[in-house]
Amino acid sequence: MIDYEAGLWRPLCSLHGSVLQHALRWALPISILCGVMSWGIRVVWSQSTEWFQDMGIGDRLRDFSFILGFLIVFRSNKAYSRWWEGGTLLQQLRGEWFNAFS
Repeated sequence: MIDYEAGLWRPLCSLHGSVLQHALRWALPISILCGVMSWGIRVVWSQSTEWFQDMGIGDRLRDFSFILGFLIVFRSNKAYSRWWEGGTLLQQLRGEWFNAFS
């Protein structure tokens, strides 16, 4: 159990035991990489192609939402198949125990 000191802001700003530090470990480098890649694409391709300049924030948000939705569905499907496999194995185990004692 985490012991917190008395005070209003101390528990809210504590990093010990927080998921924030683990999330930032992944989110911060990826955010920086995406920013650098976006800047590089804008600098390199902005002179030669017009499709990048016409691409608005709505198009980027649509593409991001599609990719994020695809990943969430994939992970949910994988988790459900693992859950179903675990339930099947538990039923098989129950049957084996039932056969052993009868």
